[in-house]
Amino acid sequence: MIGYVHSIESFGTVDGPGIRFVVFLQGCPLRCAYCHNPDTWQPKINQQMTVDEILEKYQSKKSFYQNGGITVTGGEPLMQIDFVIELFSEAKKRNIHTCLDTSGITFRKDSIEKFERLCEVTDLIMLDIKHIDDKEHRLLTQQSNAAILDFARYLSDKKVPVWIRHVVVPTITDNEEYLYQLGEFIGELKNVKALDVLPYHEMGKDKYEELGLNYPLKHISALSKEKAIEAKKVIIKGIRDSKEKKKK
Repeated sequence: MIGYVHSIESFGTVDGPGIRFVVFLQGCPLRCAYCHNPDTWQPKINQQMTVDEILEKYQSKKSFYQNGGITVTGGEPLMQIDFVIELFSEAKKRNIHTCLDTSGITFRKDSIEKFERLCEVTDLIMLDIKHIDDKEHRLLTQQSNAAILDFARYLSDKKVPVWIRHVVVPTITDNEEYLYQLGEFIGELKNVKALDVLPYHEMGKDKYEELGLNYPLKHISALSKEKAIEAKKVIIKGIRDSKEKKKK
């Protein structure tokens, strides 16, 4: 099976536990206003690689990954779900830890068999929730968040370990009401092992200029780490309150 690969990072440190071999797959249906990899949007372009070719690259540096493994990200990796399933299946045969970094936007109940197979060979999912409010999510990404939230609930039912990721953007997601609502939603899930609250940065601006694209958030400044810490506290309060309500 052939996958369309945007790039490979051989020494990833923020893409799951330990040091990771990170495969960036091509194609994404989201158009996040703060996306810093717009060159991954278009599907079926860039380098074509087989599962064996990727694993050969991993094996050549496997001594680095004793406490890590393989992470597949994008773009949106689940646009190539069959390729991810085959790659992770072969990785598990080699006792390699597998991590998927996804928004879950492609989740569909009519394709549930594929997602069942995916879960069987995935050790960890890093789930990127862009915005908890559907209307605001559409403005931010040009897509509804319904499939993403359904995917989160599905993973909870399947007990697949999840790390939640959320980017805090000034005037968009840096909002106490939305942050608290996100926390309430996370509090309903039974499989969340970590919460990463990330400050919005402006690293994508130069790439947009290089590609001749208009950067949608050029009027917004980067968020400070201190603001991100405060946002995380609001989310955690929502999580705690949600769990307390369950007890009553």
